[in-house]
Amino acid sequence: MASNKFSVSELTDLIKHRLEDGFGQLCVEGELSNCRPSSAGHLYFTLKDAGAAISAVMFRNSISRLAFTPKDGMLLRAKGRLSVYALRGTYQLVCETIEPAGTGDILAMLEARKRLFAAEGLFDESRKRAIPRFPGTVAVVSSPSGAALQDILNILHRRASGLHIIILPSPVQGAEAAPIIARRIEQANRWNIADTLIVGRGGGSLEDLLPFSEECVVRAVAASKIPVISAVGHEIDWALCDFAADLRAPTPSAAAELVSENRGETARAIRDFIKNLYENIRARTVHARLLLKPFSAAYLEQQFRAILQPRLLRFDDAKEALLEAAAERAAGLRRRLELARATLEAANPNTILDRGLSLVTNAGTGMVVKRACDVKAGDLLRIQPAEGVISAAVTGTQSGAPPADLK
Repeated sequence: MASNKFSVSELTDLIKHRLEDGFGQLCVEGELSNCRPSSAGHLYFTLKDAGAAISAVMFRNSISRLAFTPKDGMLLRAKGRLSVYALRGTYQLVCETIEPAGTGDILAMLEARKRLFAAEGLFDESRKRAIPRFPGTVAVVSSPSGAALQDILNILHRRASGLHIIILPSPVQGAEAAPIIARRIEQANRWNIADTLIVGRGGGSLEDLLPFSEECVVRAVAASKIPVISAVGHEIDWALCDFAADLRAPTPSAAAELVSENRGETARAIRDFIKNLYENIRARTVHARLLLKPFSAAYLEQQFRAILQPRLLRFDDAKEALLEAAAERAAGLRRRLELARATLEAANPNTILDRGLSLVTNAGTGMVVKRACDVKAGDLLRIQPAEGVISAAVTGTQSGAPPADLK
């Protein structure tokens, strides 16, 4: 056999028949990884265990019979046949049916870590900080040769050309990746080199993204004083650092847009505001000119007088009413004054004396004599007529009513 000479096609064809005819129907159990639905509706994935991996495919007509959605980390039991793809010299398992066989080791490990970190409070919303609205410097922890970093740089240069960018190089997969990623995050904080920190990579299988779920990376992200945006994989991918970060971006490109959108949005908002302000002022000016155009000085005076005249008439009426009320009030007061004066004059002793009456007082006591019993014979009297004073002595008194000629 060793001396036989084969072309590549002959050897591949021989392997194809040996594998496909030699194994027949197979049932393979393994952990689902690198699950990639195609645009044609087929599903490409890898079945793996601790020691090996095999590529697999399930075509659209078989997928339509599935009662669940395959996801990375699931432990599956697949039934199908081996197939050799001659153009690439690879073999794969063509699956007719797949069914869950339990929880995958990686997924179970990640769920256990997630519960542990959540219990410690590393994922609490209260720990998360707002991403700066206008960062001056952005640091990126990623592979310097990866497409993810190039996407971030292109977007930031286009949307925020004045933004300062610092690249902290690190491998993003493999056993050595996690410690270096954690160390880069710690260095960025120790030197305080940025306002915002982006940590991430492009898409990949669940195993490829494992460094971003390692304990050292998750704790470094949670402890970072610089706000962290986690940008690991594509939208359907996830890592534990997503939950510890202050903000999760579905892709690295989206992370770049998030740190630059405020600057661009604000600039656009200012431009729109200035434009709207000018348009509003212009429209109001045109409207004011249209309103003022038919008005002349005479027309404005007439309008002013039309507004003012009724008020002047009201003021005149009020003034007249006030004057009339004041005159009536004064007349009433004058009448009361005259009446009071007449009453006072009537009570004036001099007026009474002028009518022929006299004031008689007891010369000894000074008391006014009102009744005959107020004096007795021998008392001296002081009589005051309208003019002069008369002194007299009482010779006798008579009580009772006054004589008829005095009534």
